[in-house]
Amino acid sequence: MLIDSHCHLEYEGLVEDQGGVLDRARSAGVQGFLNISTRRSEWDRVVATAERHADVWASVGIHPHEADQHADLGEAALLEATKHPKVVGIGETGLDYYYDKSDREVQQALFRTHISVARETGLPLIIHTRDAEEDTFRILDEEMGKGGFPALIHCFTASADFGRKVLDLGLSISISGIVTFKNAQDLQAVVATIPADRILVETDSPFLAPVPHRGKRCEPAYTADTARFVADLRGTSTDELGAATTRNFFNLFKKAAA
Repeated sequence: MLIDSHCHLEYEGLVEDQGGVLDRARSAGVQGFLNISTRRSEWDRVVATAERHADVWASVGIHPHEADQHADLGEAALLEATKHPKVVGIGETGLDYYYDKSDREVQQALFRTHISVARETGLPLIIHTRDAEEDTFRILDEEMGKGGFPALIHCFTASADFGRKVLDLGLSISISGIVTFKNAQDLQAVVATIPADRILVETDSPFLAPVPHRGKRCEPAYTADTARFVADLRGTSTDELGAATTRNFFNLFKKAAA
């Protein structure tokens, strides 16, 4: 059994054949899906999909690319959205200094808003970070000092040092199909050392299709390809990795297991 811990089922490329996408994934051994939101206008659709499928859950949050358009989003809106029984996570949120589509100070302020809601609700924070390791860790470290909260670095591509530091803070790490790419040797080395109780797998579909599907539209069924590759890296079987990552998903996203 596998869980795709991060997919965008409402995005173009998946939403047109959402039922088929989910059926193909289930046939590939993927038995759970966390449908991620990136802007407030998606929240209702993301939740509605989760309502239609027992094995789909939802997150609510604002991607750093969208921060400028949500600069006035307060905690109250997020808190209200988390009351839905199928909303099990906060995000994705975080910092993206690679594209800089939103002002960095606005990104940071909104990141802290999401953290506060994660702390208050106990729902895990789903973190996107790109070219922003220093500020991401600084904010996480500062906010952990105010009170702990569960959190996950999704689609991990950061340095080994950043990985060690966030693991020391108690975070989990989710691995996407990027790990299968030929130029991902540094990432592969990190993945081989992540503690067994702190690793998850994802697709981030419709993006980042793993080998042997690279260049195609990604979909949740490809979680199985990433899992096979990660299992080989870690010297374990795909079944053992699937059991561990599924267990880790439900240990982190406790509301999904309720």
